[in-house]
Amino acid sequence: MAKISKNRKAVLAKADLTKEYSLTDAASVVKDITFTKFDASVDIDVRLGVDPRKADQMVRGIVTLPHGTGKDVKVLALVTPDKEQEARDAGADFVGLDDYIQKIEKGWTDVDVIITMPAVMAKVGRLGRILGPRNLMPNPKSGTVTAEVGKAVKEVKAGKIDFKVDKTGIIHTSVGKVSFSAEQLAANAAEVIQTLNKLKPSSAKGTYIRSITLSSTMSPAVIVDKNATI
Repeated sequence: MAKISKNRKAVLAKADLTKEYSLTDAASVVKDITFTKFDASVDIDVRLGVDPRKADQMVRGIVTLPHGTGKDVKVLALVTPDKEQEARDAGADFVGLDDYIQKIEKGWTDVDVIITMPAVMAKVGRLGRILGPRNLMPNPKSGTVTAEVGKAVKEVKAGKIDFKVDKTGIIHTSVGKVSFSAEQLAANAAEVIQTLNKLKPSSAKGTYIRSITLSSTMSPAVIVDKNATI
């Protein structure tokens, strides 16, 4: 018979993992059952009633979390020389064009978000085979291909994230850190859910949001009552 670990026993003593909680209560439970020595990320998983194989049911969007992600997002701005200072002033960590394209072609991808301009997409486009699998490829739909480079950098630094349904129909994204208050985590999660509701494909039939869970980097999932408010 398999033994239950000490942390698992502690989790079961603090929470009923079969119960559905409001967003705030679920966030509070996740904080209680996280025992990592580092500030773990808190993630939301939303199972949608869509078929991602169909183009008209591919759910993808952007959302600005009201309390940010709690993560220091490293931003690379691939821009023309006249936009470099604008990107730096907005807080971009790396700024340039041809030199960084060459670095990426050699395997460098030590960034979280890449922002570029329509005018240079012809150059950036050839990086698709490297950046695509890492979800780093700039895309107009996520606001990372824009003439307003400074604005885009500031938004990403402030907590703007993009998400996309995976092949199993699940949206998975971070809504903060364990060090956030339960109320902050719930507000961030609510913003994601509200955005998803706005993005419901007209061709999706039946129940759209099928399940919602919250979890930290190394905690079990806590079930959220999808009909409950914060």
